[in-house]
Amino acid sequence: QVQLVESGGGLVQAGGSLRLSCAASGRTFSNYAMGWFRQAPGKEREFVAAISRGGAYTTVADSVKGRFTVSRENAKNTVYLQMNNLNPEDTAVYYCAARQGPGIPNTENSFKSWGQGTQVTVAS
Repeated sequence: QVQLVESGGGLVQAGGSLRLSCAASGRTFSNYAMGWFRQAPGKEREFVAAISRGGAYTTVADSVKGRFTVSRENAKNTVYLQMNNLNPEDTAVYYCAARQGPGIPNTENSFKSWGQGTQVTVAS
């Protein structure tokens, strides 16, 4: 299993930006497709974005399209989630996840390794 640690969460005003990072260790990072999910209070965890092993392919949820961007640096074993124009509905715990193999999965059950999450709070 690959170990994942998220960072970069915090409190931001509506319209602001944050960049989340997820550092991986324990396995060859470039073998893993990576994803970001979030869970708001009282809601189920939902897909946010995913990126293929080499970074050539990405997908994002409709709710964040045009505002969030996923990227990765395999040399640094890190995946990023750049979040712009944040609004209070983006408040959630954000998780990164890893799935060994090709493709860009976008379902929770597709991912086998998960980080502990980082809190993002957007104030209105």
